[in-house]
Amino acid sequence: MAIRAGSRGVPISLQNSFYMLFTVSLLLIAVANAALDKSILVTVKVTYGELAYKRVLMWQEMIRDNQQRDIKAKLQAVNNFFNQVRFLSDIKHWKQEDFWATPLEMLISNGGDCEDYSIAKFFTLKELGIPENNLRITYVKSLGLNQAHMVLIYAPKGKPPLVLDNLDKQIKPASERKDLKPVYSFNGRGLWKSKQRGRGKLIGGAEKIPPWRDLEKRMDREMLKSTLSGD
Repeated sequence: MAIRAGSRGVPISLQNSFYMLFTVSLLLIAVANAALDKSILVTVKVTYGELAYKRVLMWQEMIRDNQQRDIKAKLQAVNNFFNQVRFLSDIKHWKQEDFWATPLEMLISNGGDCEDYSIAKFFTLKELGIPENNLRITYVKSLGLNQAHMVLIYAPKGKPPLVLDNLDKQIKPASERKDLKPVYSFNGRGLWKSKQRGRGKLIGGAEKIPPWRDLEKRMDREMLKSTLSGD
């Protein structure tokens, strides 16, 4: 099922409205517990429209339906789900040069760029029980496009890393993605400078990346970080 645009003029920036953030916070508590209260869904529907409501509900259902599946199935389900969201540049979408959206901002507005796909997959896979140590949001150079790009890497210890990408929608081993040149990778626990397609050298914490700091602040306000991470 394709994810289509809403009918109420979204995208809407969530960060400038206390009311919207309050609504988001209530919704995310329910999403994390896989039991959406009807009154919360009604509020989302009224605020953002029918199709935005359906996208968020589909996200919650996808998390619920995949909790007991194996890792390969979880990776595939999450990759397929978010790759349905339409691609929009930050300038067109958020009127900013570089804006990293939370998963909820991405779904409500039905749009995102490569960073947003990678971030949404990262947090959703954490909710599905994938250890954070096995996930890296990775900044790469797309050699085919000759431009910066971002993907999510699933890299369990002792196994070949896999690439979850919005350009090449098939999950492939990193060794098969000759079109990508790794630059650095990060998760909530660290920042690594890439060494070819290996795990790289730890050079600090992810707080060194300003867009990540801004994203975490907004997720704290939305109560997303604590509910989706399981911390």
